[in-house]
Amino acid sequence: MNATTRRVVTGTAAVSMALALSACGTADGGGQDEGSSTKIGLLLPENKAARYEALDKPQFERAVKRACMDCEVVYGNAASDVVKQKQQFDQLVADGVKVIALASVDAAKAAGWVAEAKGKGVKVVAYDRAIQGADAYVSHDNYKVGELQGEALLAALGDKAASARVVMINGDEKDPNAALFKKGAHMALDDRVGKIAYEASGEWDPKVAGEKMTAAVSSVGKDKIGAVYSANDGMAGGIVTSLENAGIKGIPVGGQDAEVAGIQRIVAGTQTFTIYKSPLDLAPKAAEFAVDLLMGVPVHAQTMTDGVPSNLLDPVVVDRTNIQSTVIKDGIYKAADICTADLAAECAELGIE
Repeated sequence: MNATTRRVVTGTAAVSMALALSACGTADGGGQDEGSSTKIGLLLPENKAARYEALDKPQFERAVKRACMDCEVVYGNAASDVVKQKQQFDQLVADGVKVIALASVDAAKAAGWVAEAKGKGVKVVAYDRAIQGADAYVSHDNYKVGELQGEALLAALGDKAASARVVMINGDEKDPNAALFKKGAHMALDDRVGKIAYEASGEWDPKVAGEKMTAAVSSVGKDKIGAVYSANDGMAGGIVTSLENAGIKGIPVGGQDAEVAGIQRIVAGTQTFTIYKSPLDLAPKAAEFAVDLLMGVPVHAQTMTDGVPSNLLDPVVVDRTNIQSTVIKDGIYKAADICTADLAAECAELGIE
């Protein structure tokens, strides 16, 4: 599927979590020194995508607390600044934090930090984005995310796919996941749509994505764009605004992350689908790995990714037909979070309650 090598690793995650819970349940952390020895770092990459602050952070914190009542999560968000994230990482190491869950701004640079930290006895869980040399890696299957995005766009185009000109606004090139999304999407779309008429990076920034969409309209032509691939929901917001400003309506626009604003656009009909990567799966698995590493319990993973024990979770396409049975059923959002007054009629039509 992608370039990573995978093999099954035997073991039962439930056993490791039970051992970790036993170790954490005492004030001394099962032989660990008090203070920094019971702290787990969580460093997330940016706040332009709402999911990290709204979903990933609280789910990770809850999962750590369930597994280790004496553990504390020390949190930092890099706001897309690799220098800031390096400072946050170094501060955690200097403070004696022995396990860090890291969603890197720049994976290549983060690999160097990980190697240096290992010499100081610090273990790293690569969170959502692969990092060479990490002790464990948890993400969704990011190549499959791109494939699902491409397939959903094809489904939305229907009979128009073969002649459609598609605009692709990809993620930040420093993010290894962005390359996998792009590769998977191309696998689905290439030779099945009329033409990829314009392609650029939106840098995970709604403003940049909107600007690139405006450039695409000028380049391709207002009446010639058949659909837009957006690598995530945040950028889709900027893209939809650009399309509206250009007077373009009714064409498929995809996204990713199941952000509440993206779900609302799906309800409103200005965005066609998103990809749901449940933090109910991702954050608890990352927390499990982090607690296991803290307690010295063997990590039990499903696969190996470039030599790193890994769990790669399954993403899900969300469109107007399954909002109720996915993000609402899972408790990620309440109907009231999505169904504002101006969307009440649409929500009622879709059975969102």
